[in-house]
Amino acid sequence: MSEPERNMTRRSTGKIQVARGLWYVKPGVVELRNAPLPPLEPGKVQIRASYSGVSRGTERLVLAGLVPEFERERMRAPLQEGSFPFPVKYGYCAVGTVEGGPKELVGRNVFCLHPHQDVFQAPASMAVPIPDDLPPRRATLAANMETALNALWDSGAGPADRITVVGAGIVGLLVAYLAARMPGAEVTVIDPVAERKPLVEALGCKFSSPLAGEVGRSSGGGAGTNADVVFHTSASEAGLATALGSAGMEGTVVELSWYGDKRINVPLGDAFHSQRLKLICSQVGQVSAGRRIRWDYRRRIEAALHLLADDRLDALLSTEIAFDDAPAKLPGLLAPDAPGLAPVIRY
Repeated sequence: MSEPERNMTRRSTGKIQVARGLWYVKPGVVELRNAPLPPLEPGKVQIRASYSGVSRGTERLVLAGLVPEFERERMRAPLQEGSFPFPVKYGYCAVGTVEGGPKELVGRNVFCLHPHQDVFQAPASMAVPIPDDLPPRRATLAANMETALNALWDSGAGPADRITVVGAGIVGLLVAYLAARMPGAEVTVIDPVAERKPLVEALGCKFSSPLAGEVGRSSGGGAGTNADVVFHTSASEAGLATALGSAGMEGTVVELSWYGDKRINVPLGDAFHSQRLKLICSQVGQVSAGRRIRWDYRRRIEAALHLLADDRLDALLSTEIAFDDAPAKLPGLLAPDAPGLAPVIRY
């Protein structure tokens, strides 16, 4: 679609404007569909998107139609349209400029939990202003940073701990980045993709590859073993086995991966009982129990945005596609064997 044609679709037609949203319509198929915008109601904002982040793990399952039936209501994004499995307009990492709504927000760059769409409306309370020193593109990492922050709270990790992260995806790298900022913490990231070593080291962590024979049982002395806390983010059976094998005596393994309707084998034999390991889940849908009485969702997302004020984190945004190209390119970028980290959509 040409730029004049795109402008025509956004032009007022009577009292209704028409934007475009990204829909997952059947396994492996993405479409851009018109999205009518009614007159702006009081208490809402209209936002013109600049970027939106793709959550590779979750949106890969959405694209494949693998959201389990019993999880479909709980997995709904805040402003999702449609229903699982298809068709569904999904996403929750949008960044843009407020062009209508309360005057204190108009002209501000904001983060909003909205699906991929070029212009959209949302409750003003969901538009979280981005700090002035935070580039809008990097702000698309806010939801992932929020997940990483919540996981650290859930884990009980602290200064001087030996911490291992299995899986160097976006969430794993952000967990490692936060953990490495704790005084005296020794953080190792384990991933089979050796090309991620420079990125891991730039974030202040050690890198280890399970394929290099560096990871053994917790009683061994390999890199990343005998850990006080282990975070698993690889969404793979082998990764979970590595995570359990990396924990030290009475260590904690925090599972952040979501497997959809896939069943996996969990190796709870071997040293799991003799080492008295603890396997817990961390999920961003609830504020960590230890913070919940004082922290609400707004405070947590604002903290996540401020934690992104580090230029090194731009390296996590290595793949960018134009919104118009998303139907053709996004399925390939969400393939299980796709290289790189999660893509960013540019509007």
